[in-house]
Amino acid sequence: MNPLLQRLNPYPFEKLRALTADITPNPAYAPISLGIGEPQHPTPQFIRDALAGALDALARYPATVGSPELRAACAAWLRRRHRVAVDASTQLLPVNGSREALFALAQVVVDSSRPGATVVSPNPFYQIYEGAALLAGARCHFAPVDAGRNFAVDWSAVPDAVWRDTQLLYVCSPGNPTGAVMPLDEWQRLFELSDRYGFVIASDECYGEIWLGDTPPLGGLEAAARLGRDDFRRLMMFTSLSKRSNVPGLRSGFVAGDAALIKAFAQYRTYHGSAMGGAVQAASIAAWGDEAHVAENRRLYREKFDRVLPLLQPVLDVAMPDAGFYLWAATPGDDVEFSRSLLQNYNCAVLPGSLLAREHDGRNPGARRVRLALVAGVDACVEAAQRIAAQCARR
Repeated sequence: MNPLLQRLNPYPFEKLRALTADITPNPAYAPISLGIGEPQHPTPQFIRDALAGALDALARYPATVGSPELRAACAAWLRRRHRVAVDASTQLLPVNGSREALFALAQVVVDSSRPGATVVSPNPFYQIYEGAALLAGARCHFAPVDAGRNFAVDWSAVPDAVWRDTQLLYVCSPGNPTGAVMPLDEWQRLFELSDRYGFVIASDECYGEIWLGDTPPLGGLEAAARLGRDDFRRLMMFTSLSKRSNVPGLRSGFVAGDAALIKAFAQYRTYHGSAMGGAVQAASIAAWGDEAHVAENRRLYREKFDRVLPLLQPVLDVAMPDAGFYLWAATPGDDVEFSRSLLQNYNCAVLPGSLLAREHDGRNPGARRVRLALVAGVDACVEAAQRIAAQCARR
């Protein structure tokens, strides 16, 4: 057995199941879950039709690099959304969702034979970053978020000695769970560090199509292009259709960036058996080519924030995020106990923030916070907010 498997931590939802196994939720309330960030809006019919209409592709092995038509559709979306031009044959690669690609990149980039090989990520963070680093034989360093800047990551807290050993940096903008978006000056700082120390930046942008104001979040490739880094050196961006198009079960996204990294990644994926099926490719082409359903998706999320926040802000310290569909709310006491009581009293599930973070300088930056995923329907999210307010009143 691979001994590195022993280094993995239980996934947050496994921890939560264990922490709530003794609880019987109040049967007077129908269950509502704000715990898992799984989009629940209906999948658009035109995407379903495209998938069903391409089932003949099941009779053929797909290519690891995807079809020219899919790569062209992804590149065209990058031009429209981020005003970035990439070579679809050398700087872009379809993947089976951003999750598996974020994990796989660490296996390509990390050289564990080098002493002190390190992967840096935000804290709190998407748990795949840690698992990918540990199974690649690296150690993890976590950069804490700054509550004073709406929970943006404080990269200045990472010592130079850590940056010197860093081989891979995971960036998530808009962030999970905080929703913070990185501005251009922050990207410039990270590019300067990458140039100085030679590490790769993996930019996780799976929430980038859910913005709540008038300005779309800045992406990594767009930031690089604005700063004259048109070769996207040591940079890979990851995006997905799951949140954008409400197709989490489609498992479809793409990566784009440094051509040398894309070449190495494609080679790894050829051996890994990560080709996207032809029917999924057809549905993906349809999804990347349409913006009307994405605009409607954003409208629904904005409505939920507009209706939920007035119910929660009188009883909890919680603010509108920059983007995404999460609220990062303070709890009146221990976050695990608050989550357990909410489930027991009101049959409403949320995710304790401490399960999404690791201790840093003697404290867990997720402690006394919960992540609320506003993925259910509008009425269900409003009902959940009312139950949370009632739980706070009980305390």
